[in-house]
Amino acid sequence: MYRCATFVVFLVLGIAIQLSNGTEVNVKDKDNNLCLYAKLMVNFRVSYEVAVNEILTAEFKLPASVASDGSTCDNTSSTLKLNFGEGHSWSVNFTTEGKMYQVDTITFSYNLSDASIFPNSTSTETTTIYVKPQIKDVGVDTCYSCESEDTYVTDSVRQTLWNVLIQAFVINNSTSENITPCAADVSPTTPAALTTTTTSTTTTSTTTTSTTTTSTTTDAPVTNSTTTDAPVTNSTTTDAPVTNSTTTDAPVTNSTTTDAPVTNSTTTDAPPTNSTTTAPPPTPTPTPTLPAPTTGKYKLQPDVNSTACLLADFGLRFKVKDEEMNFEPNGTAVTGKCEVNSSELLLTSSTVTIKFTFTNDTKKFRLHALNVTGKTSSGVAFSAANTNLSLWEAAVGSSYMCNKEQNYTISADLSIYTFELRVQPLAVKEGIFSTAEDCQADGDSFLVPIAVGVSLLVLILIVLLAYFIGRKRNMTVGYESF
Repeated sequence: MYRCATFVVFLVLGIAIQLSNGTEVNVKDKDNNLCLYAKLMVNFRVSYEVAVNEILTAEFKLPASVASDGSTCDNTSSTLKLNFGEGHSWSVNFTTEGKMYQVDTITFSYNLSDASIFPNSTSTETTTIYVKPQIKDVGVDTCYSCESEDTYVTDSVRQTLWNVLIQAFVINNSTSENITPCAADVSPTTPAALTTTTTSTTTTSTTTTSTTTTSTTTDAPVTNSTTTDAPVTNSTTTDAPVTNSTTTDAPVTNSTTTDAPVTNSTTTDAPPTNSTTTAPPPTPTPTPTLPAPTTGKYKLQPDVNSTACLLADFGLRFKVKDEEMNFEPNGTAVTGKCEVNSSELLLTSSTVTIKFTFTNDTKKFRLHALNVTGKTSSGVAFSAANTNLSLWEAAVGSSYMCNKEQNYTISADLSIYTFELRVQPLAVKEGIFSTAEDCQADGDSFLVPIAVGVSLLVLILIVLLAYFIGRKRNMTVGYESF
């Protein structure tokens, strides 16, 4: 309970220092009051290219010397930004909801031109990746604590957090003595573990791991494996149905009562008519006629202070075998990354996760890969991927637009439908769409009026030609009469 308060003695330093078990950071507001406190350990594992089809992996940790320039905090939002090395940074954005706060985004930027970490790298770019964790329901006047290991994996980057202690909104210039622990730290035997398990599991899904601490990270999964003991106790609850199976013995005695209505077997002909009355319920199956999906407007920003590097507007529908469902943009988490010749858009809702991968080929961008996992409205899990697509192609520096409904087959079991589609995954300027290139379907919509116009013009020409021919004949006849 007093773990957070024990570090108050360090607050007067006003700098970021690293103790034996982590990096400790104190962020102060413009009035020089403590507004954000953090103590944590972070390890990174990054794969990068050194030659064609040759990949190396760099492993490093959040160093002892970090700068907190760019960290901010106010009453409703705060940002912890740690800068280190030659152009690397790691930041966390927090927002409040009433008396609770949550983590919105974890952003990690690494400079591939730093030869001390990425020797022989073929790229000199600074790459930024985003993670949407679900650390939430943390009391404003409490410290979030998680000694267990959390792992976040995004493409070629793996991040590991542990020994985390954060109070994103410090009140009255003093850290709180109250702790909100992650579920992995809570004993599975206590009832509280059940209430915090959902929070911790979403937290672990957003954390990143590092191989330098593999020996310690394996300890955390051991504790997590013990959490599966709780479902074991739940499995004992399945014994109750066993006792219920004994109640099915009563219908066995009832089966003897059915011997009496043997003469009433003719009366049993009535129930078949009742079976026909049960047939109508299957008929109310106008469910396939779904309404048009809501158009989501998504944008990807390298950080909160920069303009968008990827824009996408569309309504989306999935067809899994014979079942259709609309993708709901409200509450969807938007993450991804933007690079010079490629970009990724990751949309995560409560039921579906979909990843779009765009590439730049010969000065034209296209949707190159699509990966979808989720559950249908009936609870059926599905997963499909296609890494050999050539969709939504347009020149780099422009956007692709297709207002009409389009159907794309991703796999044997999955098709997607798009509505009011417009995307620009590369070369976005000033955070707005550039001039759009229409899809062929929209272009066909102009053919009908053009064809009608041409037909009318030909008809007019025929009428005029017939008129002049007829008039000329009448004139010749008039001359001959004289």
